[in-house]
Amino acid sequence: MENSTENSASPAGIGGISRRRALTAAGGVLAGAALAQTAVPAFAASGPSSDADAIVVGHGLAGLVATAELTAAGRKVLLLDQEPESNLGGQAFWSFGGLFFVDSEEQRLMGIKDSPELAWQDWLGTAGFDRGVSDPGGQDYWAHKWAEAYVDFASGEKRSWLHGLGVQWFPIVGWAERGGGLADGHGNSVPRFHVTWGTGPAVVEPFEKKVRAAAKDGRVTFTFRHRVDELIVTDGAVTGVRGSILEPSDAARGKQTSRTVVGDFELSAPVVIVTSGGIGANHDLVRRNWPDRLGSPPKFMVTGVPAYVDGRMLAITEKAGGRIVNPDRMWHYTEGLRNYAPIWPGHGIRILPGPSSMWFDAEGRRFSSPDIPGYDTLHTLGSITATGHDYSWFITTQKIMAKEFALSGSEQNPDLTNKDILQLLSRIWQTPEPIQRFRDKGEDFVVATSLPQLVAGMNKLTGDNLIDLADLKRQIEARDREIENPYTKDVQVTGIRNALAYPGDALSRTASAHRILDSAAGPLIAVRLNILTRKTLGGLQTDLSGRVLDASGQPISGLYAAGEVAGFGGGGVHGYRSLEGTFLGGCLFSGRTAGRAAASATAT
Repeated sequence: MENSTENSASPAGIGGISRRRALTAAGGVLAGAALAQTAVPAFAASGPSSDADAIVVGHGLAGLVATAELTAAGRKVLLLDQEPESNLGGQAFWSFGGLFFVDSEEQRLMGIKDSPELAWQDWLGTAGFDRGVSDPGGQDYWAHKWAEAYVDFASGEKRSWLHGLGVQWFPIVGWAERGGGLADGHGNSVPRFHVTWGTGPAVVEPFEKKVRAAAKDGRVTFTFRHRVDELIVTDGAVTGVRGSILEPSDAARGKQTSRTVVGDFELSAPVVIVTSGGIGANHDLVRRNWPDRLGSPPKFMVTGVPAYVDGRMLAITEKAGGRIVNPDRMWHYTEGLRNYAPIWPGHGIRILPGPSSMWFDAEGRRFSSPDIPGYDTLHTLGSITATGHDYSWFITTQKIMAKEFALSGSEQNPDLTNKDILQLLSRIWQTPEPIQRFRDKGEDFVVATSLPQLVAGMNKLTGDNLIDLADLKRQIEARDREIENPYTKDVQVTGIRNALAYPGDALSRTASAHRILDSAAGPLIAVRLNILTRKTLGGLQTDLSGRVLDASGQPISGLYAAGEVAGFGGGGVHGYRSLEGTFLGGCLFSGRTAGRAAASATAT
């Protein structure tokens, strides 16, 4: 699927096109070559001036889901994207495939007692909605309503809907974002992170199949390398798109592509759905929207998404009248590694840590609760930036790394992605190969047989000699003394014991409690952790039908949005923070909602 060259949905030429706007002659032969691959036939759709019943801008997960819903209702769709066909499925393809379910079969199998009421308590405590929840003009008004709808969805038909499409999940449920405060505060009270069997590609697959089947039937036309530069507004309604045709590209999935323009296009439809993603690859835009509450934006960050996640459509949609809300809310990870084999520029990989590694700032001071691995991502991000440095450290052991480290991304989990049970079982007796490769080849790892050697390596890696051996030794030994009893005052050690009480963690995600300086658990490992950009939590404000709202709170006729560009629903369904497993789910839910609403709006 990754590098599919199937072109059955792509027209062979432009001879049959009618009602198309004139393409510019600029680009000459190259423009003709691009059109030969991607030209759009006219449809006898909802009116004599329309090229289709709907235009979907963005062929990531939300766009595929919306297109699948539209075609299921008999609509004809133009699916546009600035990237080549190799990137169909977008950012979701690269994901770990985690999904948030409430009271699922997998949870019950693991003895987890969950409920919609508990999930809603956790969502509210995490989101912290505080911007006009009861005011129809407030930034959080629709976000809160989307959150209620999404928790109902995750508690109800979400799992059965996906299972009916052939999606399955690894039976051990993960416990992400554990919080670390009060019962009604931030975090998941119980494990809810369901890893899809097949990771991100398996989430994308059923919708890609539906859209490709619709393309064969003439209900979808793929228009790759079509970059939308403007939404056409006619008498207050969005009636189409204008943009640039980019030169053809045979780049592999995720690789950066050129922005050489070889032609122009203009297309019309009574409905346009924007599903173009967030801003994570645009570091300038990330820094421009960085909130004061998270300190100063890091000078150096690694990038968790391909270069095409550039945020362009946010400004383009705003220019057409759409309202952007909560632009300062974002979700960036604190455990980023420089990828030793990058696919896109600045490619970073996140460690998904278990609870046992000790976490220190750049100067070797141990973080306190809730800044412990797996508990409160954004609080820890603020704690890191408050130090004046843009990195931190894990100090851990080979025993902990082998059991507790997982890496984000479908490509970093070949056992789960390829559904290889034998390779998956090998995690029981050996360090997973992708993790071992990062340890051996990654520039952020320091491995040593003694603490003095480790500190020397850490200081050499950063070149600033900030780590004092005696002080680091004092803190590690203090923690190690807390391991001697089955009870403790050390919050992190309490968390380790709590994790070991959950069978899922004890089986696959938590090493037995041991001293960091126990030579039998060695060697010692220090990991420099970089800030890794990822998700946009704010975005275009939408009502519960996915219609984009204007500054006065009124829906813009013909304009819908779904996925990350809409804050995964309502302009910020997560509020300030995420419970994890809710990004793919937000694309699924908002894409389905917008697709169904647009199909209903174009019914004849």
